[in-house]
Amino acid sequence: MTIDNVLDSEVLAQSGEDAQDEGNTLSAAGAPIERNNPLGYKVTLLSSVMLNLGRMLGAGIYSVPGVILNSVGSVGLLFVFWLLAPLFAFGGLMVYSEYASMFPKRSGAEVVYLEQAYPRPKFLVPIMFAVTSVLLSFSATNSIIFAQYALTIFDVPITPERQTIVALAVCAAGMALVALSTKWSLRAVNILTGLKVLSLVFLVFTGALVLGGFTHISDPYANFRSPFSGSTTNPNSLATALVKTNFAFAGWNNAFNVIGEVHTRDPVRTVRKASLLSLLLVACLFFFVNVAYVAAVPKDEIRNSGQLIAALFFQRVYGESFAGKTLPIMVALSCFGNLIAMAVGQTRALREIARQGLLPYPRFFASTKPFGTPLGPVCLKYFLTVFVMVALPARDAFNFLLDLASYPNLVFHVATAIGLWLLRRRRALAGLAPSKYRARHIYVYLYLLSSIFLLIMPWIPPEPGRGDVSFWYATYCVVGLGVLAMCGVYYWLWIIVLPWLGGYTVVEEVERLEDGALTARLTRKYHPSAADTDNGERQPLIAST
Repeated sequence: MTIDNVLDSEVLAQSGEDAQDEGNTLSAAGAPIERNNPLGYKVTLLSSVMLNLGRMLGAGIYSVPGVILNSVGSVGLLFVFWLLAPLFAFGGLMVYSEYASMFPKRSGAEVVYLEQAYPRPKFLVPIMFAVTSVLLSFSATNSIIFAQYALTIFDVPITPERQTIVALAVCAAGMALVALSTKWSLRAVNILTGLKVLSLVFLVFTGALVLGGFTHISDPYANFRSPFSGSTTNPNSLATALVKTNFAFAGWNNAFNVIGEVHTRDPVRTVRKASLLSLLLVACLFFFVNVAYVAAVPKDEIRNSGQLIAALFFQRVYGESFAGKTLPIMVALSCFGNLIAMAVGQTRALREIARQGLLPYPRFFASTKPFGTPLGPVCLKYFLTVFVMVALPARDAFNFLLDLASYPNLVFHVATAIGLWLLRRRRALAGLAPSKYRARHIYVYLYLLSSIFLLIMPWIPPEPGRGDVSFWYATYCVVGLGVLAMCGVYYWLWIIVLPWLGGYTVVEEVERLEDGALTARLTRKYHPSAADTDNGERQPLIAST
């Protein structure tokens, strides 16, 4: 059944009820609210905590400390950056909490927040976010680290071909689980995340043994003397380090992507509490894991370790036999759990983009058939992952993909922070009360300024030997901005030029699918003179079946 947006009485009634339920929410046009979520309500406080932990406890803590130390030059700055990153994440968490309180029935997080914060020019910001999110929604980084450690487990030499094959296989396994069952995906996240937390606790405990003199490490405090010796002041190197630490904490907002599936009485409070608990736990674990690394491994070895700092740590403390088997299993499990947790969150965001009508075949991508899961977004995410892993050189793939995925998102982080002030102003003009989860200005500025810093600083050339890829240091910035520019051209052609040439206006319609899902669809509404030749019928703007 297809109906004009907000003309159908049922949708009007539903929207009115939702407005009352959400505290007189001010809502711009966009994807229709699903009062009964076809994905179900399987997310609890524990699931929310585990989704965040599962997303944060991935390859980052096992792979980026060496890259960070190589960028900043000193142990002191290494620790400073591991303290700064959770502070910036906390500012973002407060921003997200206020947004979520305005739209508690909408999963997808930033998809929804940008859609509502920037309703004009119509479709511009949602299209830019949609195209960027789709193009960068790959799961390559964790798959690559999994492949490296999995090959190590079986004593198989790491070659580009083997790394790519194993990475594609593990990504397929994770995506298949998310596609087949949300319940079992969440259970897998819970189990794997529990194992990951225990693994990091064990690593921290090992570091305490090293510092206490209970191992054969002769001088565990050597790296702590003159901790800021060798520090760099190069802005590019500092920005690179912050990108890497932010990558390790990426996922503090993962539970916001599934807020529409939380079955507690106050989903916003549940997700906010889960995010705070998980961020605090991860911040403590990550800091003390880095203390353990620095206590056991010489500084120069850490700097040259690439993505294998954890392997060096266990080799020096326990010897080749233990490190050769136990550690790779720990890292591989972490990467696999992270891959699943990321897929659960990102596929909800992609589904929300489809419900805005901004993807071809919105019925396919918004539908939850046949397994009650977002099957279409899962398939899209996997095929994009396959493409980037096959297209990029294996030795540069990890660092380049990490940087590339972060840069365009920083633009949207800036827009999200500014958009919060715009929404507050519109709510005040509409006579609506402030959110009970209102973020203090200091938190908004913290989130905003950290994103602006990371946008500007990477353009400054790094010091010799401090770059993290073998090609031009700012390639990822150019590619990221190119993606955004392509989005702008796409919008200009699709929404402005073609309608002007074709004599039609782009309008939204709402469609109810067989599984109860609601999705918007963009169609052409021809002007009276053109409608006479087309019998006044509306035609889909993009393929819909």
